[in-house]
Amino acid sequence: MNRHNQLVFVYNADSGLFNTMADIGHKLFSPATYACDLCAITHGLLSERAEWRRFIESLGAPCEFLHRDQFRARFPDVQAPLPAIFRECEGRLVLCADAPAIAACESLVDLQALILRYCLEER
Repeated sequence: MNRHNQLVFVYNADSGLFNTMADIGHKLFSPATYACDLCAITHGLLSERAEWRRFIESLGAPCEFLHRDQFRARFPDVQAPLPAIFRECEGRLVLCADAPAIAACESLVDLQALILRYCLEER
């Protein structure tokens, strides 16, 4: 991945303190119905998993993390179901891991393999 490319991870959750508190409550009381599979795998109840942070740092590629509302404000023409992972090159997004692929991941190891396989190479 060259220096003009980055990975863009988009959560199926909105930004802001109120939304964060609501998400924590949802994860705590009804985790099976929580709408963001990416959040569920990469974050615990209150914070990002250390293993996930180490993986992201090991990629050697710039990564950006956006909430649903931030993503839609910045890329209003992109209508992919969320969560999703994109490769961005010079402002153009290419979907590399869609919502069903992320939902199929049963563990952080599965998600890491998905990213390594489909998101880092130019396709």
